Amino acid sequence: MKLLENAKLDGISDQLTMDTGDCEIIARVESYSCKMVGNEKKQYKHLSHHQEGQNRQALSPPQTIFGSPLAGSPILNGLPAVLTRTISGSSNQSECGPQLRDAVDNKTLFYLKATLNLSFQPDYDFISAKSDEFSREPNVRLVMGCVRSNLATAGDRFLSFDPFLWAAIDEEIQLCDCDIYSYNPDLESDPYGEEGTLWSFNYFFYNKKLKRILFFTCHAKRPFDGPSDEMEDADGLFEDMEFDHEYLNSTLSLGIAGYH
Repeated sequence: MKLLENAKLDGISDQLTMDTGDCEIIARVESYSCKMVGNEKKQYKHLSHHQEGQNRQALSPPQTIFGSPLAGSPILNGLPAVLTRTISGSSNQSECGPQLRDAVDNKTLFYLKATLNLSFQPDYDFISAKSDEFSREPNVRLVMGCVRSNLATAGDRFLSFDPFLWAAIDEEIQLCDCDIYSYNPDLESDPYGEEGTLWSFNYFFYNKKLKRILFFTCHAKRPFDGPSDEMEDADGLFEDMEFDHEYLNSTLSLGIAGYH
């Protein structure tokens, strides 16, 4: 797998990285090709050998329904209240009925792990991550709702940028053809598990036809006295970014209704 260069996604990442005064938000939107290279082939072969006879691995229930920073409030169009998932990875179950479980094939699971490795290298190794640290999300509307709820802390700045974010993501990965997964580790495995982290999310938009994964990762942390090395001043970048407005208007007119 390799990172695909995309100036528009780089601009999106910079625009979403900001200091709101109450917290520092750091985001990355990255696109990866799903073609194993070098050591990845050996790693996949090794994992497949140990999973012989088990073609699919169990996932955790979808986080956009059973665990989310939206806890206590409805998501989009009167959907039921979700559960609270704290930074420690625990959740509180409400009266939402039985938890939904899904499964993923071994190759897709490897792609998710390899994406994490590339995105967080060289500080972390996710090859040994368990399948139940991942979830398959029901549809893009729920994911949008969770992302918007988190980034609402940025106020009007994000609200005005939100349509461009999803249009750029759709242009790169074709959301209507994607399966969406999330990574929800425990505190020990979480790359955002350091003290001061307020919330985080990790979403994978996997388009099997394109053989591509778009990875959207973001976290917020309490502000510190001094400036963060990770933070860049993105003021003015939004005005400089070039978007296909005809494409944007066409996408928004669909109301994301066709996405699943």
